[in-house]
Amino acid sequence: MTAVVDAILSRSYFIATSVQGPFNMNTTFRSLFGAALSLTLIGNVVGADGAKPANQNRSEIAAEFRWDFSPIYANWDSWEAGMKDIDSRIDAFVKLKGTLKNGPDAVLKAYQAFDDIGKLQYKVYGYTALQRDIDTRKQDVSGKFQRVMTLFAKLGTATSWFTPELLTVAQPTMEQWIAATPALTPYRFTILDNYRQQKHVLDEPGERLLSFAARFNATPKATFQELSTSDIKFPLVTLSDGKEIKLSPGTYQSVLATNYKQADRAKAFEAYLKTYAATTNTYAAIYNGVLQHDWFRAQARNFPSTLDAALDGNAIPASVVTNLVDTVRQGTAPLQRYIKLRKKLLGLESYHLYDGAIPIYRTDKVYTYADSREQVLASVAPLGADYVARYQKFLAGKQVDVYESEGKRSGAYVSGIYGVGPYMLLNHNDTQDALFTLAHEGGHAMHTLLSQEAQPFVTASYTIFVAEVASTTNERFLLNRLLQATSDPKERFLLLQHAVDSIVGTFYTQVLFADYELQAHKLVEQGKPITSDVLNSIYLKLLKDYYGDAVTVDDLYKYTWSRIPHFFNSPYYVYQYATCFASSAKLFKDMTTGSEASRAAATERYLTLLKSGGNDHPMQQLQKAGVDLSKRETVQAMVEQMEELVAQMEVEAARIP
Repeated sequence: MTAVVDAILSRSYFIATSVQGPFNMNTTFRSLFGAALSLTLIGNVVGADGAKPANQNRSEIAAEFRWDFSPIYANWDSWEAGMKDIDSRIDAFVKLKGTLKNGPDAVLKAYQAFDDIGKLQYKVYGYTALQRDIDTRKQDVSGKFQRVMTLFAKLGTATSWFTPELLTVAQPTMEQWIAATPALTPYRFTILDNYRQQKHVLDEPGERLLSFAARFNATPKATFQELSTSDIKFPLVTLSDGKEIKLSPGTYQSVLATNYKQADRAKAFEAYLKTYAATTNTYAAIYNGVLQHDWFRAQARNFPSTLDAALDGNAIPASVVTNLVDTVRQGTAPLQRYIKLRKKLLGLESYHLYDGAIPIYRTDKVYTYADSREQVLASVAPLGADYVARYQKFLAGKQVDVYESEGKRSGAYVSGIYGVGPYMLLNHNDTQDALFTLAHEGGHAMHTLLSQEAQPFVTASYTIFVAEVASTTNERFLLNRLLQATSDPKERFLLLQHAVDSIVGTFYTQVLFADYELQAHKLVEQGKPITSDVLNSIYLKLLKDYYGDAVTVDDLYKYTWSRIPHFFNSPYYVYQYATCFASSAKLFKDMTTGSEASRAAATERYLTLLKSGGNDHPMQQLQKAGVDLSKRETVQAMVEQMEELVAQMEVEAARIP
């Protein structure tokens, strides 16, 4: 599983964090350590043509390819004023305590105060987080970011009284107030959703007590971070060329993706996984802390299970996750067919999971940023001239940071700053993966832009559950365009492989992760011991269940769970990658097949989804767009698409000289 996991850690994936409730913040980021293909890069200096720079000196990169922070704040003094403004508004908000029963005007005043604080949250957070990410070496910026998070913690405690007090007003009364007060209409969904969750809201002392636990709750995550980054000692290994290398995560991934000697990949895998195996009991103790925390929160809020507690915020039925896992478990045949194709084309006698990243074919095709920008814009023409014009305007602005530079964080993400717009971080390196990353992040950017323009602040942020739909849909449009433009079997094979690898990483592997989380959480709910042996055995069995006889599963892979950040940082998150992927596949099919009228109607439904922000529960939003994730066939369609793509790969492989 190591190669698949490294593909997840090295390829582009969306993670969203949000301040739920009246405060909305959506920050997205994706990790990208490098391309899976061996490509020749070109470009000496950065100019208007967008060629990749020859060095990583940020000052030598043209301004058009660097972020401009002035739309957020003019300078750090303005940011300081924003921090003071939030602080004073928090103090003012506390004084509203006890007023909500006075009527609709009091409720409106409180929600508008929430809005004012929330808009400032976006700005003070974004101004520090974005500048930290373009040069992580600047400790003064990191210090300012910590101040932001401390202020947000104060906000959580200071507002803990709000929901319990709101719920002391009877729902019929509240509905009458909303109906009689037009200014409350934008808050209707948010207000009434509190009543839906009422049985899980504690009284004011209870909510305040839970708010104090916020920092303690983060301790297992922080401990995992330190153990897996600051304190970990990566091994030295000597490969067949006689060179000794230190197997950092990036170097390890490079070996798996570029070293065509299976024995070297095996040696690197063994040394790398033994690093985690050496502290397996500590990782198990940390993960037990995560599991116990989740079960504590579920019981404190009167949920029957940790899964129900995790899904209730967005009104997602638990059956969506269990149906997803059950359907994929029964649909692993296309995954195993793909692995067997790789084994055949690579000429391997036995196939191991550390063979999953090595390219089958190599290419020297280059995708400059300028060319990539043209391709992604042209690919979304089916979404209409208005969408394309808005997309083009965004990409032409100074809110896209294009190239790698010294100190800049790796990867790619979009961070939406309300009232300013989305900021996109890239590390474009002229590879095919970079081209698709631009398409992916462009989907996030347009989703953010359209939602913020169409929705009032309180419902402007979309949920994690729908976040990956726009990004993966844009990738599918790009793939479609590129396949139509070439008849070369090798190029077509590589494009199809990109699509299949995306399904493996974003669909199958994420469901395997979700399966693991379900089993681990059930153990703690049943009061059973959580030890490294127990956790290792769960993971090893899952690998064998999903990969069958297509892969030789080495015993060391049982430790892989200990290096999956999502398990420790964001439990019950990963299933949403798979549901979003299945949703985008259905939407793309509806927009590109059938009669002209049906395609137009599907496209309009899709654009409405992108403009809907968080104005309804995500399941309902997707149903309006034409996707029903409660149905098994929606997930099964993704399995069938994988089968079709692998079959096409087999055809193209047979045509390659």
